[in-house]
Amino acid sequence: MRIFIYFIVFFSFFDLFTQLPIMTPMGQALGATGFVLGLVVGIYSFSNLFGNVISGFLTDKYGPFYVLVAGLLSSAVALFLYTTVDYTITLISVRLLHGFTEGLIVPAAFTFIANRSEENKRGRNVAISGAFVGLAAIIGPAFGGIVSSIKSPAYVMGINGAIMLLLGGIAFILLRKEIVKKKEKPVIHEGEVKALFQNPFVLRSFAGAFFLMFSQGVLALLLPLKVNQPGDSTNMSAFLFSTFGFVAVLIFLLPTNRIFDRVRPIITFTIGLSLMAVSMLLLGLFEETWILYSTMAIYGTGFALLFPSINSLLIDSTGEQVRGKAYGYFYGFFSIGVFVGSSIIGALNVSINTGFIITSIILFIVSGYVGSKMKRGFDNSSFLY
Repeated sequence: MRIFIYFIVFFSFFDLFTQLPIMTPMGQALGATGFVLGLVVGIYSFSNLFGNVISGFLTDKYGPFYVLVAGLLSSAVALFLYTTVDYTITLISVRLLHGFTEGLIVPAAFTFIANRSEENKRGRNVAISGAFVGLAAIIGPAFGGIVSSIKSPAYVMGINGAIMLLLGGIAFILLRKEIVKKKEKPVIHEGEVKALFQNPFVLRSFAGAFFLMFSQGVLALLLPLKVNQPGDSTNMSAFLFSTFGFVAVLIFLLPTNRIFDRVRPIITFTIGLSLMAVSMLLLGLFEETWILYSTMAIYGTGFALLFPSINSLLIDSTGEQVRGKAYGYFYGFFSIGVFVGSSIIGALNVSINTGFIITSIILFIVSGYVGSKMKRGFDNSSFLY
């Protein structure tokens, strides 16, 4: 059963990553201006944020099964609508709907996984889910770019829609027996919801999600520009992104994933974010190709340490009665992180290398703050580990 949820996670992120190389050309083909192109890209993350948060509340109220199936089927409808787009305003409207419906899926899926993970294996299970995210990051952009060049961007989205429709149908049949029979409906007190934002470990998990995707937004904006060599820029940036993805997937799947069940997540959190900060600094200081590849391997290692850590912090610090809401907010921070990262660095109008260095400083500050609080965290009896 868990492997099927992992496939849902994979295709949800696969849908996200296939969009990266095709949304701008799709908007340009419709005559969109630079501002509108930015809106076409950004509106997805904006509406995805609301989908994530609402998914969390609905998951806690009705269970992950209903939200997951509804998200998959409604996402399929949104994806099929791309084939009807003729104007930029229509494209923006479809993007708004797509982002919202897609936002329903991931919090419900990860709640399924978290609620069925044995405590002594929860880090490894989260690492495996991270591997599926990493695989989506490797395969998605290449698939979107290649198929779009042969057919069209709308054709790519139609394929994704067919996959989501199939997954929604299978989920409806396969996961129905996973519905928890209601004995007594748990009462969710207002104080329990407020406690999510008062729990220091939950807040660190949210911060980790935000700054993880903040760095991803900066990479998506600056890395292709940095390696922009005549006739080879696209291949170079694609290979660099693949390097980070492959390293992360190896760490997730090899016996190295046992570290997440043996080492406190706050430690791997700090080390992971620090490695990502180091990689950003190196990207801002060096131009040599071999250093860039080594740097992306460092970034992949940091990503691989950080992603399971922030998930484990969230799982360890929440009970099942509020975990759906927690994951809703968690992936809301994921969604907004990409938008904020690319927007802030772009708005500063600094050089490419300076943008990387600024990002490095931000990540170092956050990592240092989290690290400085570790001893207090170890002494906190509310930390379930």
